[in-house]
Amino acid sequence: MNDDELNVIDRQNDLDSPLDHLEEESPPPDPEEMLALLSSEMPSQRMLATRAFCEIKDERSIPFLIQLLDDICPLVRVSAAYALGRNTSADAVEPLINILNTDLNGYVRKGVVWALGNCRDRRAVKPLIHALKTDISAVRLWAASSLAQVAKVDYEDVIAAIAPLIEGLRGDLTAAVRSNCAWAVGQLCRELPLNVVYATAIDALLEALVEDVDLGVKEDAKGALLKLGDSRGLQMIEELELEGLI
Repeated sequence: MNDDELNVIDRQNDLDSPLDHLEEESPPPDPEEMLALLSSEMPSQRMLATRAFCEIKDERSIPFLIQLLDDICPLVRVSAAYALGRNTSADAVEPLINILNTDLNGYVRKGVVWALGNCRDRRAVKPLIHALKTDISAVRLWAASSLAQVAKVDYEDVIAAIAPLIEGLRGDLTAAVRSNCAWAVGQLCRELPLNVVYATAIDALLEALVEDVDLGVKEDAKGALLKLGDSRGLQMIEELELEGLI
């Protein structure tokens, strides 16, 4: 990654949903035509086709989309990643993980972590944790959300994922990432018994509610606590509301 990439990828617009700028109002694409264009020699045609499969669900596209993760054109790669988030397949998980580990383009990695979340395959847990800890902010943002989707499939993965999410909630420098960590911690707490891990997660949400300087993070922490119905959380929210602090 280089300074130019960081400057571009960390703009506020890049913290939106991965599909926000891909979806346009237009007639639905023709699947047969788009399938043929996936093999086009022209990058513009391949990009058009991969973008189309961000909207179209057709399992015939999956082998082509997996191949296009290695396309020479980054715009094709990023669209292929998003398309595999719509057209999910167990066969795509390892190729997506490989691209997450090797692609130098932050937009591509952002699409990949979103796609891995939709795949809900536990093979993605460790790569997503690594991305949450080490990648640029736009990728960390979606790694947090995707971890909540993937880890809840297995209890051991919940335990593995919740610690780095708490770390992100407490210490990430980007408020939007902390907000997504708060949401993800709340989601995973639903899968936990009332044990020490659960108590630690509630502590982190309470800290964010009281101490975080960003109002958005406070709101997401509050929302997570309300949905959990945790007694400590509800009591703290009531006290802060009576004092006019939230």
